[in-house]
Amino acid sequence: MKRKILLVLAVLLLVGSLSACSDEGSRFEAKSYTPEGAEVSGIDIQVTDREILVVPSADGQFHIDYAESEKEFYDISVSDSGILTMVSKSDKEWTDYIGVSQSADTDQITVQVPDAALSTLTLSTTQEDISLPALTVTDQLTLSTNEGDISFENISAANSITVENKNGDITGTILGSYDDYAITCTIKKGESNLPDEKSGGSKTLTASNNNGDIDIEIISQ
Repeated sequence: MKRKILLVLAVLLLVGSLSACSDEGSRFEAKSYTPEGAEVSGIDIQVTDREILVVPSADGQFHIDYAESEKEFYDISVSDSGILTMVSKSDKEWTDYIGVSQSADTDQITVQVPDAALSTLTLSTTQEDISLPALTVTDQLTLSTNEGDISFENISAANSITVENKNGDITGTILGSYDDYAITCTIKKGESNLPDEKSGGSKTLTASNNNGDIDIEIISQ
């Protein structure tokens, strides 16, 4: 009996020490990135388990506000072609998942976009939502998440809009004419107000969802 008690105590001490080490490397620090001196023509964000919130910039500059730790961080840069990229990186081991909880503040990435047309905008995440204000891109716009909702208001793209989701809803408005778009819509275990197929139009709208609804309105300006 005494041996069993000692074994349980040893296990508890081990778990406690692993948890303490895990907490030490998982402390998040709020950060902000501004592409100083770089001309940004597009944005490409590929992250996991983070909400992506796009908002208008108050000072006419691009900013990304986020939080990272020694174990969970990001590779952020601007390419020679002007694409601002942000990619999730992780140095976590299995022990880092023991006894770790992070605040809601660390789960959100806020992207401040000035009132200037982007050529492309690509946002992808998992387990969280994507939200966009009114904005225009001169080429293509792509939104993708899994286990979250996608919402947008009065967006437009010169060539294509692609919205993909799983286990969440897609809602929003697109500026333009219904006749402007060739539409392809695929939905499983949900409802949609878009046709499965619609030909014609100089632009393309592709929407897909599995286990969620699609409610996208195309409205005139």
